Amino acid sequence: MKVKVFDEMHEKDLESSVNDFLEEIGDNFIDIKYQVSISMFSEEQIYCFSAMILYKK
Repeated sequence: MKVKVFDEMHEKDLESSVNDFLEEIGDNFIDIKYQVSISMFSEEQIYCFSAMILYKK
């Protein structure tokens, strides 16, 4: 079993990265975990979209 972690600032970028990887590994994925975190920097909200894919190699 292997793990691949993705971390993007925009949800569409994460979606694209995960979809590309899933095409690459085919039906070998086991599970996908998804998380969003939000932080403040001065007056700006910063989002972090991440996903972890467990897969068989």
